[in-house]
Amino acid sequence: MSKFMVNLTAINVFDKQRSTPPIEVMVDTGAENSWLPRKALEDAGIVPQRKRRYMTADKRVIERDVGYAILTAEGYDALDEVVFAEENDLSLLGVRTIEGFNVMVDNVAQRFVATIPTV
Repeated sequence: MSKFMVNLTAINVFDKQRSTPPIEVMVDTGAENSWLPRKALEDAGIVPQRKRRYMTADKRVIERDVGYAILTAEGYDALDEVVFAEENDLSLLGVRTIEGFNVMVDNVAQRFVATIPTV
């Protein structure tokens, strides 16, 4: 598992003029989804589409709203699900978004390395 910080922006899929400000998030290859603060997503007009359940590190099961956004960081972008993080939740860039960026994580240099997708 690798962890470092980047700025992540969520762009409204239906109105690309609306987006969150850049939000500092932890790049976490141990997290499946990306998580951003609920208020920032709502202010950008991104709306929940469904609920998903997640297991926390201490084995609790929690439920969160999930919506869709174009996520951008470090010059990369991907259309992905984004979790509406509650007040005490971390802001995260998860592995699904990292894969959508078509990058690998360089743990030592703490940066993304572009890859070429395989067929």
